[in-house]
Amino acid sequence: MSHSIEEIQQQFRSLRLTETANYLPSLIQQAESEDWTYQVLLKQLTGYELKRRDEKLIEKRLKWAAFPSYKTLEDFHYEQQSLSKRQVNQLKEFTWLDQLYNLIVLGLPGVGKTHLATGLGIEAIQKGYKVSFISMGQLIQTLKTEEVTRKSQTRMKRIRSSHLVIIDDLMFMAMDTREANLFFHLINDLYDKASIILTSNKGPNEWGELLGDPGITTAILDRILHRAEVIHFHDDDSYRMKHRSSIFMEESVQI
Repeated sequence: MSHSIEEIQQQFRSLRLTETANYLPSLIQQAESEDWTYQVLLKQLTGYELKRRDEKLIEKRLKWAAFPSYKTLEDFHYEQQSLSKRQVNQLKEFTWLDQLYNLIVLGLPGVGKTHLATGLGIEAIQKGYKVSFISMGQLIQTLKTEEVTRKSQTRMKRIRSSHLVIIDDLMFMAMDTREANLFFHLINDLYDKASIILTSNKGPNEWGELLGDPGITTAILDRILHRAEVIHFHDDDSYRMKHRSSIFMEESVQI
């Protein structure tokens, strides 16, 4: 009983093996030219399907993570003497993530805090973790509208189900009492369930000024710093300023 390739492809699609169905003609041609056994053919079929499913899952998680840009650790510049390539490679092993440690990345604007956080987030997704990236301003707005908009509900559901949550530009803006309370409840929800990367140009000793309420500040710090590694970029010059492009032939702007 013979079947056309199109019929077999349709059967694969009915079994929700779409990637294999699309790849089938090329795979059969290769099997015939290389005299594959049935066992080799089956292994290639299942291996291809699993590979494509993993790739599509990574693509989906990268989209859901909502990174501001695709910046990998391979593009990270190690001019910062406070963080060596060896230390970055150690972070890429994600032992700290499995142990629910938090990372606090401190430094002036433009020294590479967001790049490091994004690069670690992308690497974590490649290794099977769920990651969410959000700026502090976006987070507060999303928390405030969570009860009334489906978009905010979906975003917060993904954040709460992530293995790693990256909050960028923490303490960039002062919060009122309601905002500080919402932020505390999120940190409390994530405590002992996920790791957090926080980037900020202010150290934890200054967070109280912007959170306002001493009690909320203490509660937030208690949960974040319980298990945390602090990375402080000491470079006084912004990387973006040192490597900026100029519209002039000669640098005429004094910085």
